[in-house]
Amino acid sequence: QVQLVESGGGLVQPGGSLRLSCAASGSIFSIYHMGWYRQAPGKDREGVSCISSGFESTYYADSVKGRFTISRDNAKNTVYLQMNMLKPEDTAVYYCAAVLSGRHCSQHSVNTYDYWGQGTQVTVSS
Repeated sequence: QVQLVESGGGLVQPGGSLRLSCAASGSIFSIYHMGWYRQAPGKDREGVSCISSGFESTYYADSVKGRFTISRDNAKNTVYLQMNMLKPEDTAVYYCAAVLSGRHCSQHSVNTYDYWGQGTQVTVSS
């Protein structure tokens, strides 16, 4: 199995930046698709971005395109989410998720990802 631990969340002003990290252990990291989800109070968990294994193709939700960048370092068993030009509506708990490859990562969902971290809080406010 895979164990995931997120870090890097915090309080930031609108327009600011944060970089989230997700460290994985317990399995072969390189064979997993990795995704970032977020959940705001009173809302469903939604997909933010994902990066596939293999060729490492990426996907971004329309709400974050041009502002967020996902990357992975297989040598460090870590996936990152660089978040720029943050907006108040980005406020949420951000979760890292992993799923075995087999289809593009964007074709997976909350219901199909196999492993989840505990989340890290991101608050965008003045």
